[in-house]
Amino acid sequence: MNRIQEIKERIRGEVVLALEKAKAADALTFEMIPAFAIEVPREKNHGDFAVNAAMLLAKQAGKPPREIAQIIQKNLEEELPWLTKLEIAGPGFLNFFVDSLYFHPVLPAILAEDEAYGHSDVGDGRKVQIEFVSANPTGLLHMGNARGAALGDSLGNLMKAAGYKVSREYYINDAGNQVENFGKSLEARYLELLGQPFEFPEDGYHGEDIVDTVKNIIASEGDRFLHMETALRREFLIQLGLKEKLAGIRNTLSAFGVHYDVWFSEQSLHDSGEVQETIHDMKERGLLLEKEGALWLEASAFGGEKDEVMVRANGVPTYFAADIAYHRNKFRRGFDLLINIWGADHHGHVARMKGAMGALGYDPDHLQVILMQLVRLLKGGDIVRMSKRAGEYVTLNELMEEVGRDAARFFFVMRSADSQMDFDLDLAKSQSADNPVYYVQYAHARIHSLLKMAAGEKADPDKVRLELLGHPSEIALIRKLAELPEEVAQAAAAMEPHRMPRYAMELAAQFHSFYTDCRCLVEDEALRDARLLLSDATRIALRNVLNLIGVSAPERM
Repeated sequence: MNRIQEIKERIRGEVVLALEKAKAADALTFEMIPAFAIEVPREKNHGDFAVNAAMLLAKQAGKPPREIAQIIQKNLEEELPWLTKLEIAGPGFLNFFVDSLYFHPVLPAILAEDEAYGHSDVGDGRKVQIEFVSANPTGLLHMGNARGAALGDSLGNLMKAAGYKVSREYYINDAGNQVENFGKSLEARYLELLGQPFEFPEDGYHGEDIVDTVKNIIASEGDRFLHMETALRREFLIQLGLKEKLAGIRNTLSAFGVHYDVWFSEQSLHDSGEVQETIHDMKERGLLLEKEGALWLEASAFGGEKDEVMVRANGVPTYFAADIAYHRNKFRRGFDLLINIWGADHHGHVARMKGAMGALGYDPDHLQVILMQLVRLLKGGDIVRMSKRAGEYVTLNELMEEVGRDAARFFFVMRSADSQMDFDLDLAKSQSADNPVYYVQYAHARIHSLLKMAAGEKADPDKVRLELLGHPSEIALIRKLAELPEEVAQAAAAMEPHRMPRYAMELAAQFHSFYTDCRCLVEDEALRDARLLLSDATRIALRNVLNLIGVSAPERM
């Protein structure tokens, strides 16, 4: 049940009817009714819903917004049983106050829908692909990867709950310079560990995890690559190294609660000929020019500031060429919307990629890129910089060992992707109301404990006297529960998973206030049944929101 949407539709209908009546009576003059917004105000003294129709009509009607608002108010039906008050505020907002009894049916609906409460079909089955993390398989996952994993997976959960058909994808960068450097690094460590002369590459990977990978290769393969020709030795080492690194990435992400539908290999684009096919197609479209022995994509073809190399003078395609082929492949697979989650350092690549897709005949608006800002890790108020394993960064495995999966995921999703964040290790581990994930999980556990104490006393939801729930704390909690389906739908449409932790914290705060103000296990059986039903509905909503974030809902703390 989406009670909020139902009420919005009622309000919209009444406002449209009032405007049409005013126009018919020559009280207002306008060509068409604008697409006005109906919002839930953050301040409760502004009503349950605020309508901005008067402001949008001012230019057409040639009247001040407040005067238009008064005309709308005058032309509304005199008796609307669900409406308790209508006020005009500020420059001309119409603030609607809805009778609290109208929200009560949400409670039995929550119990009936259970795990599906909050879900909707607003996505209408549109096919969405979300590509996230896609870290080079040459090292361990770090804090930036962790934030991307939490955001991408939560967004996938959110959009699926809103009725989209979601596919999660990991793009494996298993071709190009980084893989060549990986092979050189493996070879240097291989020779070193076998007591042979070696020269470590200038652009090599220095992490201790590379040494561990080579030790594992030696343990299973011995020195059989030692006397091979260099190119062949590196090929074998790369093959074995990538296999181990990818297995480690999969295991780490799985432990973090992230599972992909597709693992897509960059090398497969070269092997299948899709990179060359894409380059050929772009040449046929007149998008490429030859200069300095290389093939360039003209900036004018895609709105860029400078030309981009597609094929080097030595005939080798660039990473940009492979990336264009990859995104073309995505569109060819029939997705209605592509979502990439990239680090903020890729901001310059967004316009180039969207422009390239437009030049190839695809709608660039169907490619959306979420840019993710940096994370600073704090401990004792100081920035944590070093890792025992990687030598230069904190790994996702280390973070989970330190604070656990739940806290890590909640903290990463809690902030908008475009905001820099400080991850406070001490706060994430604390068992106090200051820790947001603990605060929310404690609310869920508290309800479970309450329901356990009341075991055998729960009544049939259809027979509970919901009209007894009239205390301000009860009403506030019911209304917050009613917001969940609309919150999920809007967060999915806006691609803003950070709205879910915020909602969870607000719902937990409303429950804690209710629990303080309204004793549940009272002697009055009817009131007890109503408050227990309200508590159970809150438990379901909290659990469902935590599930969307990928965080557990514990029964005890």
